[in-house]
Amino acid sequence: MTSKDSRAGRATGGAVRTGVWALHMALPLLALWLLLVRPDLDVRWEHHSSHFWLVLGVAAVNVLLGFRMHWAACARGDARLLLVSLAFVASAGFLFLHAVATPGVVLDEANVGFEVATPIGLAIAAVLLAVSAADFSEERQRKLVGRAPRLRAGLLAIMVAWAAASLLGLPPLDFLPAETEVDGPLAVVAMGAIALYAIAAAGYLRIHLRRPAVMLIALITASALLAEAMVTVVFAPNWQLSWWLWHILMTAGFGFFLYSAFVQYRREGSSAGLFNAISTEATAAAIRTQYGSALTELTAALHRSQIGALTREEIDRIAAGLAARFDLTERQTEVLSRAAEALANEQEHGRRLAVLAEVGAASPVKLPENELLERIVAIIGTAFAPDAIRIGQSEEGLVAFLPELTSGDWSEGGDVAAFPILIKGIQAGVAEFRRPIGEFSDADRSIFEILTAEISIALENSRLYGQVESLFRQYMSPEVAAALLADPNEARLGGRVIETTALFADLRGFTRFSEQSDPVVIVELLNRYFATSVPIVLEEGGTVVQFIGDAMLAVFNTPNRQDDHALRACRAALRIQDAMLEVAPGDDMPRFRIGINTGPALVGNVGSDEIRSFNVMGDTINVAARLEGVAWTGNVVIGETTRQAIGEAGVVEPLGELELKGRTQPVTAYRLVGLRASQEQHA
Repeated sequence: MTSKDSRAGRATGGAVRTGVWALHMALPLLALWLLLVRPDLDVRWEHHSSHFWLVLGVAAVNVLLGFRMHWAACARGDARLLLVSLAFVASAGFLFLHAVATPGVVLDEANVGFEVATPIGLAIAAVLLAVSAADFSEERQRKLVGRAPRLRAGLLAIMVAWAAASLLGLPPLDFLPAETEVDGPLAVVAMGAIALYAIAAAGYLRIHLRRPAVMLIALITASALLAEAMVTVVFAPNWQLSWWLWHILMTAGFGFFLYSAFVQYRREGSSAGLFNAISTEATAAAIRTQYGSALTELTAALHRSQIGALTREEIDRIAAGLAARFDLTERQTEVLSRAAEALANEQEHGRRLAVLAEVGAASPVKLPENELLERIVAIIGTAFAPDAIRIGQSEEGLVAFLPELTSGDWSEGGDVAAFPILIKGIQAGVAEFRRPIGEFSDADRSIFEILTAEISIALENSRLYGQVESLFRQYMSPEVAAALLADPNEARLGGRVIETTALFADLRGFTRFSEQSDPVVIVELLNRYFATSVPIVLEEGGTVVQFIGDAMLAVFNTPNRQDDHALRACRAALRIQDAMLEVAPGDDMPRFRIGINTGPALVGNVGSDEIRSFNVMGDTINVAARLEGVAWTGNVVIGETTRQAIGEAGVVEPLGELELKGRTQPVTAYRLVGLRASQEQHA
């Protein structure tokens, strides 16, 4: 199955689950509608004692749940969880007051406090939930959490005052209740509360889509059920079956949230992070950082234990301290310790593998062998501690260990591992590793073997470099040779398209001169021309690609990148023309004519597996050659792209649009007269 199919499958599954959830949420409203349109089904059941104990139990449990969330919110300093906890306390608390005011239990008869306690609590909870679903800045969160004691005290004061007025029959709760619990202005409040519950549910759905969590789904469901309870409160006559429906809806809303919390507890085995999913983004990030710091702390301790700085008992005490700080179970602490141990080993091996790459990158082949090995030991000496390393060099079958090639403690004891340093299958030395405390694992030995192979490669490259450098560099541009020495993969067939500037130089009049001259003289003259021009190209950072008879092709911006490659090419061309006046004085001597063009070109290696050469190809190179063909002796002609690249630095004479051989479109060309004073110095 493709990733696209997988995403489509998840989207379909999510839509189905959402549809099933919406259907379940719609069932209570359908039941209410049925009871209202069929009054004969809306039977009356007025049983005060059952009402009292049922509602009192549900309310008490959820008031405690609300305060548990409140303590977690204050401990975390989280504004969202604070508001959610107050919403639960408000809705469950006023439901508790509704139970206490049940007529015939504590009070002799019903009063308005009994009737409207629930919608008032639901309305307060709706406001708190809607606000809690918003995004909180750090400053806003800090201020809101700072007001937590006043918010808590204010909410409790309202509930205490309501209870006193209900139980004592004090105004404004001293008149007889209506047929329904919501009437007049309270109906408007109820409608506003329903809208706020919808806003809260939408807000928490947005949060859930960003970071899915069971507790967020529970909060969305609870918001929907409490909104439906408020709808039922508005329309249901007292003590009818429809009136009992909102009691069931509130119980279901609280119960589903409580059940989800229980599932989360069973999953985590602790109540410490029970409500973390509801927290703000800032709190969630802080929690991740906190747990990450704890894991890092334990990992560092385990790493210190590996080098003998800590005992196992000290590690256990650190783990126990972390367990107490985060309220972890014994099983969670064990998992944390194992994860930290695995992470410590992984970090150690990862750090050592990174050093292997550094050894390869920081071992220049130009260094003498002893200096090269000293640098390698210096690189790995600290990174491989507490393990020690020493490198010996073989001469006439004997291995000599030099102090400069030793790092770490070589006292007796511990585990020792040795690996031969091989160059072309012949032992050139040995690398030994010692662990003062404990034994090497298979992973350790694998890393040591790789490191020894890296040392072997570095030494072999150093020797090979000395053997081939002089010969190799004479047959190709030094930049290309250096690139191949640094990375042999650069010699593979193929190439890549890059922006480059091509310089094509050809000796005008050389054919006629060759007809009249001895071959030995011709070769000497060519060598004299190129002995002067090639160093100029190299000094300007160019790469000589090839010699074609009496012509030379050079490119700039490859293999090394140069932001000013066009300017470098123009400067090289002018310097070559000036140098030719001394190399070949006299009007009858061949002189270079040069064409320059800038643009994309395919740069790479062409040929076969047996023989290949570095080359550049493309229209940019062809145009440079054609521009050289229209230039006259001792001059430099550049294309429009080159002129644009050098900008105001170039002093040019327009040549107009030229028809070049092999091209259907004309090319705008210029004669390069010179460069402005600030650009004439070598870059």
